[in-house]
Amino acid sequence: MRKYEVVFVLRPDLDEEKSAAVLERFKGLIESQGGEVLKIDKWGKRRLAYEVKDFREGVYIIVHMNAQSKVAAELDRVFKITDEVLRHIIVRIDE
Repeated sequence: MRKYEVVFVLRPDLDEEKSAAVLERFKGLIESQGGEVLKIDKWGKRRLAYEVKDFREGVYIIVHMNAQSKVAAELDRVFKITDEVLRHIIVRIDE
């Protein structure tokens, strides 16, 4: 298994319950595919460097995980079709 750092930005107009539900959905996806969530950091609402989909702010969440590359690929696919996610990036951490 490889170590990954996943950073994604949620829409700022989501209430706490919806953003928690989205985070749980991604956490469940990682675990159902055989990955392991090590740590979740919620940075909260931050100003974006530029406007994305008419939003100037976003809720930043960082997830550290151990997983196979197929899990990262599936997570990337789901991020792309999720309306609540403005931007995302998945980075593999070298040992």
